[in-house]
Amino acid sequence: MSFRQTILVLLIFFISACGDKATSTTVSPKGDDSGVLVPEEIFPKNIILMIGDGMGIAQISAAMYLNSSKLNIEEFSIMGLQKTFSGDNLITDSAAGATAIACGVKTYNNGIGVDMDTLPVPSIMEIAKNKGLAVGMVVTSSVVHGTPAPFMAHVPHRQFKEKIALDFMNTEIDFMVGGGKKYFDNRKDEKDLYKEFKKRGYFISDYFKQDIFDMHVSNRRNFVYFTANDDPVPAAAGREYLPYVSSIGAKFLRKRNEKGFFMMIEGSQIDWGGHAKDAEKVVSELNDFDKAIGKILKFAKKDKETLVIVTADHECGGFAINNGSTREMLFPAFTTNGHTADLIPVFAYGPQAELFRGIYDNTDIFKKMKQALRLDKKEN
Repeated sequence: MSFRQTILVLLIFFISACGDKATSTTVSPKGDDSGVLVPEEIFPKNIILMIGDGMGIAQISAAMYLNSSKLNIEEFSIMGLQKTFSGDNLITDSAAGATAIACGVKTYNNGIGVDMDTLPVPSIMEIAKNKGLAVGMVVTSSVVHGTPAPFMAHVPHRQFKEKIALDFMNTEIDFMVGGGKKYFDNRKDEKDLYKEFKKRGYFISDYFKQDIFDMHVSNRRNFVYFTANDDPVPAAAGREYLPYVSSIGAKFLRKRNEKGFFMMIEGSQIDWGGHAKDAEKVVSELNDFDKAIGKILKFAKKDKETLVIVTADHECGGFAINNGSTREMLFPAFTTNGHTADLIPVFAYGPQAELFRGIYDNTDIFKKMKQALRLDKKEN
């Protein structure tokens, strides 16, 4: 064999070896007799669902224009639209909207984690926990509010807040931060669920005892921290914990369980700005929520095993940016102090993000999350 032929053989061998290595990590057999190889499907270990309560396209647009035309939410390349109507109304409330996302069923307005017949329906968080994953929640409302409640509770009406808090004790939660302390330790039935958390081995604290920014958060114990007796103050009044706690919560849950985790983060008070027809509050709350999105995207890009979904339960206020507005000065308007039936954007990043393209029902978000985590296939 000539020198030239030897070099050619070695080159072919080198290319083949590299090809075999790539094949072993990026493709898998099709599973039939065709002999065709197809790309290996990658699934996430973790899902972080972020809900901007009351956040529609116009709210996002306003925050973007007033932030030098740049938000972290713009980094998402996969987008879809969800239909938000409830089981008994074209215009949903937060309870029914969140139940659809959390539990995959349409229910009546005010229903929490139940179907149209008031029967309880398991949530994605409860299913994930039962399948051996860690679960967590960070919100800027009370944890028993209309949006977070369906992830942990099953009651016929959202105003049964003490019953919602009691239902929270039925599912072990690894990490929880939000308001609503009084529904756990100052109850009409005189049950002290705060002490019950302690009995179960949780680390539990609150705003009155220590500042969460000064705390060392260890993943060795379940962590619960109440940021307010009822609802936390607005971002404009100094509430700053959402971006920080979202980040430490994701890191906590990743270390907490090797199997993976499910986490729900809510920017709760965007909706309250809409109800008050307060454009400044809408924008300040959305900016706070977007900072949390930035922290979570940073986590997901480094982790590479996390699917991030950002959406809303509904639009609030019929918000619009009117003629005469500039990128420095907006002239916003509201058509209502209630919710609307607008289609709501869904943004996705990470493994299986493609599932969230298109236009679909809000109940499909539950199904897509369940599919992405393969919860029907995971063993206890």
